[in-house]
Amino acid sequence: MNVIEMLAKKLGIFLSAVLTAYLLASASATQSVVASLSAMGVPVGLGERVAMTLGDFIGMAGMFLPLVTFALLIAFLFTALLCRWLDRWRTPLYLLAGATALVAMHLAMNLAFDLTPVAIARSTGGLLVQGVAGAAGGFVYVRLNGLLFGHSPLVIT
Repeated sequence: MNVIEMLAKKLGIFLSAVLTAYLLASASATQSVVASLSAMGVPVGLGERVAMTLGDFIGMAGMFLPLVTFALLIAFLFTALLCRWLDRWRTPLYLLAGATALVAMHLAMNLAFDLTPVAIARSTGGLLVQGVAGAAGGFVYVRLNGLLFGHSPLVIT
């Protein structure tokens, strides 16, 4: 495999991880808003839930997707360095990196600018849900790397 082919595969893997984290984070944010509407007595049907979620995937892409991409890029680069010495902990490290990236992104924006990009991150539970979305991105990243480049990412020895 030549260098260009390997880099293209790595980019595809990274973008798959970003897309996974973004879609889960965005969908959870949308469903949190829908739950708030339902709690206020506003009826929201399944079709409306799906339409709102799909609309938010597109609508949040301009602001939220670059934030998720940048946060995961920093986290995964740092984790790649750690894995040089802690390779057997690759899977938990990437899950932790993805979760930390999204939580840190929300907290940093709140501290620096006093704003929260998505409403769900205003509560501790919502922030944890965003972290789970980041961890899912980390899982996709380590799993696809294992499948395409041959290491066994799911085994800790």
